Amino acid sequence: MKTIFLLWVFLSGSALAQSYPSKPIRYIVPFPPGGSSDLISRAIAPRLSERLGQPVVIENMPGAGAMLGVDRVAKAAPDGYTIGLAAAGALSSNIHLYPRMPFDPEKDLAPITPLALIPFFLIAHPSQASSVKALIEEAKAKPGELSYGAGGNGSTMHLAGELLNMLGHVKIQVIPFKGSGPVAAAVLGNQVPYGVVDVPAAIANVRAGKLRALAVTSKQRVSAAPEVPTFEEAGVPGYEAVGWFGVVAPAKTSVEVIQKLNTEIAAALASPEIRKTAIDAGTEPYTSSPQEFAAMIRAETKKWGDVIKAGNIKLD
Repeated sequence: MKTIFLLWVFLSGSALAQSYPSKPIRYIVPFPPGGSSDLISRAIAPRLSERLGQPVVIENMPGAGAMLGVDRVAKAAPDGYTIGLAAAGALSSNIHLYPRMPFDPEKDLAPITPLALIPFFLIAHPSQASSVKALIEEAKAKPGELSYGAGGNGSTMHLAGELLNMLGHVKIQVIPFKGSGPVAAAVLGNQVPYGVVDVPAAIANVRAGKLRALAVTSKQRVSAAPEVPTFEEAGVPGYEAVGWFGVVAPAKTSVEVIQKLNTEIAAALASPEIRKTAIDAGTEPYTSSPQEFAAMIRAETKKWGDVIKAGNIKLD
């Protein structure tokens, strides 16, 4: 009887994967239109629709620090017809920053695949330190006197700066701004000596020599600026701090549906045009298996929890 039951489970799962999808799929983006995650999602949707044989309809649902849309996914029926984009904050760091969240990232969501990594630059005004090593030496000589700008208190860019504090054994004060653009402008005007910004916000001025990119926060150098070293190369072993986002479904969505979506999304993102869209938006396209994505979320949750605790970071 046990063998018959297992065979029935296997056959029913295979039948579900073959028949899915039989109607349009709702794809929720928890950010306003125009950002990198929205651009990549909209680039993928038509290709995904073709591959699945059903429309994939993008719906922007910003609000509550990008948690409103993710919460809607978490509370949807686990049938594969509501999926959504979720970023690093909602899936890893926010649980350490908010006293309560409307959903539990681990219990209420099923990871499908990451879509992209978002590397950051540590930038400096040309009159400031010319390397990460020189910055750390200066910070140790002047504890608490140096500062860096970052786009938002508790943002991944802020946490990237705090990770440097933790691994470099220094204390550089954060000055929160409303986004990477204002940070880059403030460093350009030498109103703040250093900043952590996304690549598009600074790349033009870095190429023009008006800003200096001391390091990129990813494990590998980035396509847009291959001359900029990583933090590892700049002398901070173990450093990695990237933003990222991926696609999730409600918990209890069948393994077969999750795997089918994973396969088709990865195939869509692999197309040269969509990869170019992702790179032009300042991201590095990246996919993995659902299991690897789940492991990534767990590792990031622990890492940022440690950084938030070490830096005593609290939201205003």
